[in-house]
Amino acid sequence: QVQLVESGGGLVQAGGSLRLSCAASGRTFVNNAMGWFRQAPGKGREFVAAITGGGRITNVADSVKGRFTISRDTAKNTVYLQMNSLKPEDTAAYYCAARGRDYYTSGRPQDYDYWGQGTQITVSS
Repeated sequence: QVQLVESGGGLVQAGGSLRLSCAASGRTFVNNAMGWFRQAPGKGREFVAAITGGGRITNVADSVKGRFTISRDTAKNTVYLQMNSLKPEDTAAYYCAARGRDYYTSGRPQDYDYWGQGTQITVSS
């Protein structure tokens, strides 16, 4: 059974930093794209960042560019999201996702086959 388990969420003051981790088990995603999405109450799921299989290419949403960085450790089958200079508008549930057959990233949630359960990030002003 494939599982993606996020960790590292919590409450932080504006301007602070957090690092999310997503550990995959049940299969390897070394050659598959992985990404992060977020969803605030009453809103749709929003693309945050994604990384290709092997980690050579990353894509980051304009809303977080320059503040968030995605990376992966293929040996650990884990992807990370480093979040700096957090703002109250970053408050949301953050979800890890993985593509089952594709190397390249996508910004569309429907292109991802596996999802974590989500972790809450709350940024206070």
